[in-house]
Amino acid sequence: MTIIEHYIMAGIQRLVVTLVGFLIVIFASYCAQRYLTEAANGTLALSVVLDVVFYKVLIALEMLLPVGLYVAVGVTLGQMYTDSEITAISAAGAAPSRLYRAVMFLAIPLSILVTLLSLYGRPWAYAQIYQLEQQSQSELDVRHLQARKFNVNNNGRMILAWQIDPDAAHLNNALIYTASGNKTSIFRANSVDVVDPSPTTPSVMLHSGTAYILDHQGSDDNEQVFRHLKLNLKPFARNDDVKRKAKSLELLSRSSESADAAELQWRESRGVCALLMALLAIPLSRVRPRQGRFTTLLPLTLLFVIIFYGGNICRTLVANGALPVTPGLWLIPLFMLTGLFFLLIHDGTLLRKIHR
Repeated sequence: MTIIEHYIMAGIQRLVVTLVGFLIVIFASYCAQRYLTEAANGTLALSVVLDVVFYKVLIALEMLLPVGLYVAVGVTLGQMYTDSEITAISAAGAAPSRLYRAVMFLAIPLSILVTLLSLYGRPWAYAQIYQLEQQSQSELDVRHLQARKFNVNNNGRMILAWQIDPDAAHLNNALIYTASGNKTSIFRANSVDVVDPSPTTPSVMLHSGTAYILDHQGSDDNEQVFRHLKLNLKPFARNDDVKRKAKSLELLSRSSESADAAELQWRESRGVCALLMALLAIPLSRVRPRQGRFTTLLPLTLLFVIIFYGGNICRTLVANGALPVTPGLWLIPLFMLTGLFFLLIHDGTLLRKIHR
């Protein structure tokens, strides 16, 4: 590795660190605001917010790292074109392939890191998030419920209590709302004791109250006055998409479902896409002297939008069975590789014309 590669890599590295750091702060702030709102509404325990934000950032790194390198390559080389540094390097006899060599010294290790994050870090983080949400979003974990507020979870259940004793798992003057199928149930009780706090088999004991069952499709409504009533609540429902994202590679590879195949291809293709994105940024970074390094941002942005939405569309089509598993999501890397091939041919033709 010569001084040319070192010089190019140093400029790209500085910008990558700055961009990725900035993106992490922005993304973490957004996640913190979202989950703090859920904690304030009583749908998530405040103690797990920081953990969930950490896992969300870990998941997002498989996207933030390639984007940071992609933009850094385009902007750094664009600045070098603007300052005529690339022209000076070429005049010194350096081949254009030196640009690709310098970028690949950074892109290959980063693409390997992205692959590992996508294959192992991402499913692990999703599994941790689900476990935390399952533990905190059960209504029977009264530690995160707030008195005199509507505490709602993802299953559509709501608890309102005038007083809450978290140590004794006891609620005073409570209202519980549940919905199942075509019926809505409302329970009003002077006091409520937690019988089973498990998220899988949650149950409570209601004391001195009234139960109302409302039939949505008929007139089978009824009212029941009780002194003691044991109520088995619906357990926390796992989102199928989150469940799939938390699956191991072994389970995905054995599955015959198209949605699992789409998830597996998404994980496997992230590192390849990261490498190809960095290489595509090299020809797109070319600008005329004194034109401005940010001139490259428009084509870079357009290409990223095509790659990002194209990948999501292909994943959805494969999951729905509308697109064959072969080539499936690998259509996007093939499209990127084809575009890179034509850009390299164009660069070679352009260079031959310049040197005539």
